Amino acid sequence: MSLTLDWLSRLLGMMTVRGQLELRCSYGAPWQVIYGDSDPGEMPYHIVLSGSAILETRGKGKPQQLGAGDIVMLTHGSAHILHDGSGARPKPAREREALNLIISENKGTGERLDMLCGRIVLAPPHDRLIRAYLPQRLVIRTAAPDRSARGASKGSLKGSPDGDTLAQLNALVTMMRAESAADNLGGYAMLNALSTALFALALRMASESDEAPTGLLALAGHPRLAPALAVIFNEPAHPWTLSELSERCSMSRATLLRHFQDKVGRSPSELLTDVRMALAANELKQPGVSTELVAERVGYQSVAAFRRAFTQHLGMTPADWRRAEREKQTGPS
Repeated sequence: MSLTLDWLSRLLGMMTVRGQLELRCSYGAPWQVIYGDSDPGEMPYHIVLSGSAILETRGKGKPQQLGAGDIVMLTHGSAHILHDGSGARPKPAREREALNLIISENKGTGERLDMLCGRIVLAPPHDRLIRAYLPQRLVIRTAAPDRSARGASKGSLKGSPDGDTLAQLNALVTMMRAESAADNLGGYAMLNALSTALFALALRMASESDEAPTGLLALAGHPRLAPALAVIFNEPAHPWTLSELSERCSMSRATLLRHFQDKVGRSPSELLTDVRMALAANELKQPGVSTELVAERVGYQSVAAFRRAFTQHLGMTPADWRRAEREKQTGPS
């Protein structure tokens, strides 16, 4: 019996997600950390445990102030800079190895920053799905209310997420803080597992915000659109039409289409195709599963139509994708 799951559970279930906590920073002002563009599929994240920081992503929005309790994820892997905002020449940082991560410290004497840094790694083609449907910069505010001094900017979450999720996320960060400060047996595996859970909880909290950013998270904030998201993720093989989806949401086709275009910049049919292609990529990794069967499982009666759609989305044929994935596991033949 197949469970009917919520759309976020389906999305996370179809992706191969791996978290990795790499660095704990302890800096006194002035300080600065520079990150270049990440490799494909990598999403850097930072958790401000105490102190404050200025986040700059050049060409992608205004500088954003971060405070204690803030979590930022660069979902597109964009180059970015974190600094104390003083404009002074930063004190050089030195790194030392702890048992399970790297500690980076400087000799600055100003306000101190305590920050955890890591990355979420998504296997292709799921990284493309995330880039297409999440904002480039996702900021989660977990500390209490007064944010007026931070100057919230586009991409930040200013609403009031569900209290249970907020408590869970704060508890998770508390565990990461404690685990990163101790040389515990199995600590490396624990920190990475907690990083993976951080990704799921951050997306859940963002989707519950009153003012979620653009993309799927914004659609999730509209309860009337929930039926469309549910069937797209739970029954992607069904030949859904715009009329069927709009009827389930009790709105006109034009209204449904407008909501999708305003929030996501894509139509419901484009989301359906993207979900199908992500599932197809997973199916093609399975040995002994024919392309014909994969096409049928993701809603294509014509293998030729499936091949065209798959090639257009991934830039390679299903056969080439299958071969490339096999070589990753076994090496070139």
